[in-house]
Amino acid sequence: MADAAQNLVAASRTENGKGPARRLREKGLIPAVVYGLQAQPTAVSVDPVAVMKAIATPHKRNTLITLKLESGEKRVLFKDYQVDPVSRRLLHADFLEVTLDKPVLVKVPVVTIGKAEGVTAGGILSVSTHEVTVEALPDRIPVHIEVDVTPIKMGHSLHVAELISPPGSKIKYATNYVVAYVAVPEKEEVVAVVAAVPGAPVEGAAGAAPGAAPGAAPGAAPGAAPGAAPGAAPGAKPGDAKGAAPAKGAAPAKGGGKK
Repeated sequence: MADAAQNLVAASRTENGKGPARRLREKGLIPAVVYGLQAQPTAVSVDPVAVMKAIATPHKRNTLITLKLESGEKRVLFKDYQVDPVSRRLLHADFLEVTLDKPVLVKVPVVTIGKAEGVTAGGILSVSTHEVTVEALPDRIPVHIEVDVTPIKMGHSLHVAELISPPGSKIKYATNYVVAYVAVPEKEEVVAVVAAVPGAPVEGAAGAAPGAAPGAAPGAAPGAAPGAAPGAAPGAKPGDAKGAAPAKGAAPAKGGGKK
């Protein structure tokens, strides 16, 4: 349940525009607008320090605030704001007027509890949703939504439909999106790099002399064609005998002349 409403003093304003807003800031105030129950928004001015103090509760922006005006009190929630991009000081604030008997839709942070089974097995837990939309009465807005990740196994996920709404509230969603999951860690592949050894024989030419064509028989001379016999001279063709010369017109071997 929400804490007791925080009080914030506000003053009505009738002037709009950059000039009046600048003059307000020179006085230590900021322009603000109250939206909600009335047809027309109500323009007010507030102390920015008092605004930040009012929402400094466990509910933060969902803190129920009692806005005290000259015309009476309004119950509001801190809706939106604008800050200076350099100094980060509050420049403008918007409030949403509410009634204690009508539910509102607000964003509530998600808090994980437990240790996922998949993490124990070596997986990695990832939370993909950090806040969910909750419908609740203004004074029943939960501080956070607890998400028990213990049952999540490796490679599995937890969806918003599986969350448990705190008493007095209801988690709202249009699609059953993933809130948390346990990813399987990627395995690193080790690729062995074999360095080439200078002078190592080429596959298919085992035993052949350096320079022999792939497929040459062991012992073939450099330049021997594939299939040449061992000891064949350079340029020898398949079937040539050992030592056969490839040159045309070579002299007959000794003892082979005509008588």
